[in-house]
Amino acid sequence: MSESVMYAASWLINPGAPPLAGGAVLVRDGLVADSGTVVDLKRKHSAPLVDYPGCVILPGLINAHTHLELTHFPAWRLRTNVEYNPRRFTDWIIQLIKIARGLTPDDYPPSLREGVRMCLESGTTAIGEIVSNPLLAGLYRESPLAGRLYFELLGQDPARFGDKLTAALAAAGSSPEAPLASGLSPHSLYTIGDQYLQKIREAAAAGRLPLAIHVSESAAETDLLFDSSGPLAQDFYPFVGWEGYLGRPQRCSSTELLDRHGLLTPDTLAVHCVHVTLADARLLKERGVSIALCPRSNDKLDVGRAPVGLFKKLGIPLAVGTDSLASNDSLSLWDEMRYALEAFPHDLTAEDLLRMVTVDAASALKISACCGSLEAGKRADFQVLENCGAEEKGLLERVVRAGRVQEVYVGGRRYTG
Repeated sequence: MSESVMYAASWLINPGAPPLAGGAVLVRDGLVADSGTVVDLKRKHSAPLVDYPGCVILPGLINAHTHLELTHFPAWRLRTNVEYNPRRFTDWIIQLIKIARGLTPDDYPPSLREGVRMCLESGTTAIGEIVSNPLLAGLYRESPLAGRLYFELLGQDPARFGDKLTAALAAAGSSPEAPLASGLSPHSLYTIGDQYLQKIREAAAAGRLPLAIHVSESAAETDLLFDSSGPLAQDFYPFVGWEGYLGRPQRCSSTELLDRHGLLTPDTLAVHCVHVTLADARLLKERGVSIALCPRSNDKLDVGRAPVGLFKKLGIPLAVGTDSLASNDSLSLWDEMRYALEAFPHDLTAEDLLRMVTVDAASALKISACCGSLEAGKRADFQVLENCGAEEKGLLERVVRAGRVQEVYVGGRRYTG
């Protein structure tokens, strides 16, 4: 008979349900076996009890958009002596590439592992990760994290793009579905030739691979797509030797172009969506696309703020990501939620944000079967928070604004680093 353990606290928070006083979760074989009040669970089950008085138990958080390979970026920036004072989004991309050119393959594994540690220590137990090098996939799968690995696609040259697609499909095809499933990440419409978009759609459909795409992150992307102008055309393309691939103006938005090629589906996660129009937003809603918001990254790169109020009004599913430490100060979703409460005071509540980093993120990444809530049969990924107060009134607000992670459990095991 498998050993069970019961974990109890002053409050149990499950997304979509009122906070439960004296709540508890029963864990067996790394999965949630039951949840409810500790009184009820004791009546139904015989199991050792681990009690956290004065604390809150809630699901592990899900970071919908990460680049953990770049966790050591702040140190790399100093080490490579690249002048780093980007004034525009395009400057940032160019300087990021300059820094990456000074690295070796050995630089990435420790950076990735540090990113995993930072996620887990801040209560994040699942990720939507962009993987630029499929050879690193095994390192993610050695970690306790769940989620989805989106293997990155980019390139204008047919040979380079073809190699990236072949490697990405091989990595995705050789990976088990759980706990880290696979997907594809066509990086963006300014880094991939539109002649490859149909091939991406066909590959994703054949492999049943969800997509994650950077969409309308900056005004520079809008300029490039609409009339082949702006800093991406003038500075970025010459820097990477793509002048010959600067095609005819598309005279449309990124959203429209993606839709023309069938890349907007319920399996698509659109990341950022800062510079979208009302028509774009309606199209995203119609196609069933989810959006991953990265508000601190957008602020740090000075690209603007996503129209969150519009997205909510239209009922577009929303999740939250931290992006990378190349454009953010931490990988903590608690920091991201606290910033979002201040940045969008009329659009987002603490309850909204807790859903966006749990059940809604799980839905966006297509991992709801195993993550996002403390329901029987799902992975026992949960965290214990202190400093949340004793009263039910205002509890969710206090949890988001002031809660401190005391313990994290991943697959039913206490994370110790």
